[in-house]
Amino acid sequence: MTDYRQYFLEKILPRLEKPTRYLGNEVNAISKDHGKCTQRVALAFPDLYEVGMSHLGLKILYYIINKEERWLAERVFMPGADLEDILLREKIPLCSLETTTPLGEFDLLGFTLQYELSYATVLQMLKLSGIPVDAAARGDADPLVVGGGPCAFNPEPLADFFDFFIIGDAEEALPEVLRMLERHPGLSRREKLQKIQAVRGVYVPSFYKEIRDEDGTYRKTVPLLPSLPARVKRALVADLDKAPYPTDFIVPYGSIIHDRMVLELFRGCTRGCRFCQAGIIYRPVRERKKETLLALARKMVRSTGYEEMALSSLSSGDYSAIDELAAELGRELAKEGVSLSLPSLRLDSFSEEMTRDLQRVRKSGLTFAPEAGTQRLRDVINKNIREEDLLQAVGKAFAAGWTRVKLYFMIGLPTETDEDLAAIARLVRRVVAVYREAGNRGRPQATVSASVFVPKAHTPFQWVGQISRQEMLRRQELLRRALRIPGVQFQWHDADASILEAALARGGRELIPVIRQAADLGCKLDGWDEYFDIARWQRAFSENGLNLFACAEKRFRPEDPLPWDHLDAGVTKKYLLREFRRALKGETTPDCREGCLGCGMALLLPDDAGKGVCTVADLD
Repeated sequence: MTDYRQYFLEKILPRLEKPTRYLGNEVNAISKDHGKCTQRVALAFPDLYEVGMSHLGLKILYYIINKEERWLAERVFMPGADLEDILLREKIPLCSLETTTPLGEFDLLGFTLQYELSYATVLQMLKLSGIPVDAAARGDADPLVVGGGPCAFNPEPLADFFDFFIIGDAEEALPEVLRMLERHPGLSRREKLQKIQAVRGVYVPSFYKEIRDEDGTYRKTVPLLPSLPARVKRALVADLDKAPYPTDFIVPYGSIIHDRMVLELFRGCTRGCRFCQAGIIYRPVRERKKETLLALARKMVRSTGYEEMALSSLSSGDYSAIDELAAELGRELAKEGVSLSLPSLRLDSFSEEMTRDLQRVRKSGLTFAPEAGTQRLRDVINKNIREEDLLQAVGKAFAAGWTRVKLYFMIGLPTETDEDLAAIARLVRRVVAVYREAGNRGRPQATVSASVFVPKAHTPFQWVGQISRQEMLRRQELLRRALRIPGVQFQWHDADASILEAALARGGRELIPVIRQAADLGCKLDGWDEYFDIARWQRAFSENGLNLFACAEKRFRPEDPLPWDHLDAGVTKKYLLREFRRALKGETTPDCREGCLGCGMALLLPDDAGKGVCTVADLD
């Protein structure tokens, strides 16, 4: 084992702009003796420390692995430009934070694939570590490189760079992978992959082959071995209440994006918004009991010293005991000087009781997501809320003394017209009027954010293309002019970044050389304006015979095979297609808590799980 720790602390850290990113000895960080551990895992987040340390999934895996005495997990993030330059100039490999161990000396290197704009950064981190970028070039001494997270549900653009992917809940599959590797030491790289591919949720891309026509048209992905499944089922935590959850959160020395305690109420969503990939891939809904959550919260407060706790889920207001939990937890936290926040509230689940519980210590801003300006378009996307829901929610908040509100919308949704965009401005004006009607003086602080719709795999909108760049800019300008309203700030997402995200989100293995060349051209940290360079990506697409904009705008026919069809997210393609057709008719689908809609999720559940949650229904 190479010892870089002392040199790093004494010679490198003093030269860095933000050395607290790299110390690795924060409160609650865990450092173990590598020589005494049978499985050593580096958990990598392909972004800067401030972003990666805000991610709950990384915290959960860090806890699960380290609670086993014979295993260890350490963290690594993409270094800032200053440290990257030093590593390259002095030929020092990228190392973990806790013990400054080179990534190549771990048994497993696991990347969180949270968003498509991190793909080039994955390759840059591999290059910095000295681990071969291509999986086929790695030897038995190199770590196995695994990817997980939302993007693993269509990992084909990254297939050549990863040894395997975990599809679904990694806290279920990763420990099983480690146990299997522990039971079979001394295997060759290929033998290891053959062993772990039997774990549910594990997908080894080198064991599968894409079939294409002579003109490059995708046909299907097939296993190369008869023992492999034609479709890989996702890993699933059946009982979230019994699943391990961290309470000793690592407390950074410097600020991070979401610098607070996070309490996951439940996983999954029953609402069925047709643009939302998370609402599909995290089904079914699995809740933690109120008593479990209260116990976890108390432990977090004692072990971290944070002054804010966020209740996390895709729609926290849908938690079955949200009012009781918010009231009881709000009272307890207030005694400790800790505020409570719900960053993911639906308009139709916001109550006056919740307003009181959220403001016991301090008032931060409230965030709501109407998504569209007209009821017609909200019906298309199955956002089953009304304009009255928004006005009632903000009215309750303004009457209780809140002055700041943030409203999320999307542009470029299927069937969107200029009338839908004009309706956004009318709706925002009504929100401002409600502020005055509540008896408040002055102006509210209203932020309107408009992202560009990106079609994603495993959603009812996976068949549609993105609107053109020219149309994005036109619609953004239309909104910008319409939202010149006193007290209102308009924010919009970069069109080029949204285009790249769309091009990568629904591609197949034809994008492998594109991503490789983009990284060679210096692409990295593409979620940051100061690093993102669309011209480099355009060149990478063009020199590999593809057009970036055409890839983003590509439409699939309902009968077309899709590059991710061999990965089973649990919701059937038949159900998604039915939802797509209902969208085009403007027909809504009810919350599946009102009755099973037959999405197919029940077929993926273990025999002893999901009772009372999912039942099999007839799709017809």
